[in-house]
Amino acid sequence: MIVRAFSTVTLLATAAMGCAKAEEAPESQRAEPGPQSQAERTVQAPNTCWTRNGGGGLGERASAFDSVMATVSGQTIKLCYSRPQMKGRTIMGSLVPYGQPWRLGANEATVIHMPASGTVAGVPVAAGSYSLYAVPDAAEWRTFVNRNAQRWGIPINDAVRADDAGSGAVKTESVRDPVEAFTARFDQVTNTSALLVLEWERTRVGVPVTLGPQ
Repeated sequence: MIVRAFSTVTLLATAAMGCAKAEEAPESQRAEPGPQSQAERTVQAPNTCWTRNGGGGLGERASAFDSVMATVSGQTIKLCYSRPQMKGRTIMGSLVPYGQPWRLGANEATVIHMPASGTVAGVPVAAGSYSLYAVPDAAEWRTFVNRNAQRWGIPINDAVRADDAGSGAVKTESVRDPVEAFTARFDQVTNTSALLVLEWERTRVGVPVTLGPQ
């Protein structure tokens, strides 16, 4: 799907839950936390942003935790993600290498909560929570939908990809003014769909999300 325009619509406000204090290490240098204990594998309520250790230490993270929502036909679609910043670095093709899986943020995996069956990036899904990641390239990002919504964002290895529900390609678009912090928002909201817009540096993509029988 080629996204050519992004209109302004009425959205539910986003709320940042933390502020950056420490310098963020490059993606390749960040250590994955140890395996989760059984106690950490909590049952996630609908529309709840899952974080390791119940969200402890969010304010100390280099990448602030955030969420965005859209109301589609009276039902709430919600995205939970973290917001790394440029900090003078080259992002696309460097910090975020082309052709390699990227978590779409930082820290925990980026997660979308679907209140009913529908599609994400063209991938059919049932009601529930799904993690997202992408393999970016200059012209398009292949966006993956994964059934494991309670995991740290990296590594994205064979064990993680075994839970992939599917993927779809979305075209990139240039942004005139650089976007300092990785930003997600919902746009073009209708009675059956919304466009998940992702922006960072000078790149924008739009991931289509629909609700309803497929």
